[in-house]
Amino acid sequence: MTIALIFIGLVLLLFTGLPIFAGLSLFGAGLLLITQGQLGSVTEVIFGEINRYLLVAIPLFAFMAHVMIRGRIVDDLYNTAYTLTRHLPGGLGIATIAACTVFAAISGSSVATALTIGAVAIPQMIRYGYDPRVAYGLVAAGGTLGILIPPSGPMVLYGVTTDTSIGGLFMAGLMPGLMLAAIFVAWSMVSTAFAHRHIRREPRAGLREAALAIRRSLWAISLPVCVLGGMYAGIFTATEAAAVGAALALFVACVIYRTVGLRGIWASAIDSSKTSAMLFMILAGASVFGFVLTKMRIPQQVVESVVAADIGVMGFLVTMMALIFILGMFLESIAIILITTPVILPVMLHLDINPIWYGVLLVINLELAMITPPVGMNLFTIKAITRAPLGEIVRGSLPYVLLMILGMALVMVWPQIALWLPGTMLNLR
Repeated sequence: MTIALIFIGLVLLLFTGLPIFAGLSLFGAGLLLITQGQLGSVTEVIFGEINRYLLVAIPLFAFMAHVMIRGRIVDDLYNTAYTLTRHLPGGLGIATIAACTVFAAISGSSVATALTIGAVAIPQMIRYGYDPRVAYGLVAAGGTLGILIPPSGPMVLYGVTTDTSIGGLFMAGLMPGLMLAAIFVAWSMVSTAFAHRHIRREPRAGLREAALAIRRSLWAISLPVCVLGGMYAGIFTATEAAAVGAALALFVACVIYRTVGLRGIWASAIDSSKTSAMLFMILAGASVFGFVLTKMRIPQQVVESVVAADIGVMGFLVTMMALIFILGMFLESIAIILITTPVILPVMLHLDINPIWYGVLLVINLELAMITPPVGMNLFTIKAITRAPLGEIVRGSLPYVLLMILGMALVMVWPQIALWLPGTMLNLR
């Protein structure tokens, strides 16, 4: 009962429009004053949470993403994908998902992926005869891959909170991310084949044309391959991979494409600093909230309740996924991670649930939050691009909500979809 009242109070406080970091800090400090009569060593708790080497990866990956976005590499990515798939049913839809998949491995952001790919893909799909709702839903869903396919800011925060290998989490997100992309592609092909309107298809690209298209986007594709391949081979850690990715992004954008100058580098640094500062402030607030929960022995009470209920691993996972799905309709992804994880981590340890497996399920669920109203960020991103009615965008996204629930269920039933690749890593760090 106590934990329910605490979460209801926190959610109501966040609904007032108070920034997440302020809500977590003030609510945690208030609880601490009520239960302990003093704030104690809150500053030490905050410093201990922020003073972590792993967190350096966040601004570096953010900088890499901003440089590549300013480098305008998305046009080549999209054109290459379309050249290779234009003869297939739903070829433009397949190209959109393919471009989202590669760009997700560069940006690490769902909103950035939906915004950047959507600006190119949606007008093209409508021009070729696609129902606008189909185009909206496809880009909104494809954009969600940004936080599952590494690099991923939410995965870094989850890994820091649970003391789980960031490299292991990144590798674990790769196969489920590709699986979801394949499910989206299959749906695009089937739904297009049975569409009641004529959708233009182009002839198959010749070998020379395909080779030239691949050559144009080779540098953009090579960046995520290098970053993820280096982590997989144990050449460098996730933090070192972020530094390598940032350096390669600068090389590609400034030397190969020559679309980013000193002003663009400075703007990318400022934007990545703003993004990172926001995340670190939320993390600081969450550390206060987690500290007071520990003081109140809330995690221990949750463990005792789960043991008493005897719901087992699957029962616990289904319950948590349902709860997070509901929270995702109202709260931001980062807030959900930092509010729920400290409470359920002891339960996961008690039930012997692999934290990497749970982390992937959590992130897929957070992807769902990006396309479910009323606070689905990708829905509003598509609206900003197209100025279409929000209801049309929501209806276009609905099939993908069901497809993502299917994907989450597959990972839940067959954990090796997520755990196989990390299990083969030469050095899990």
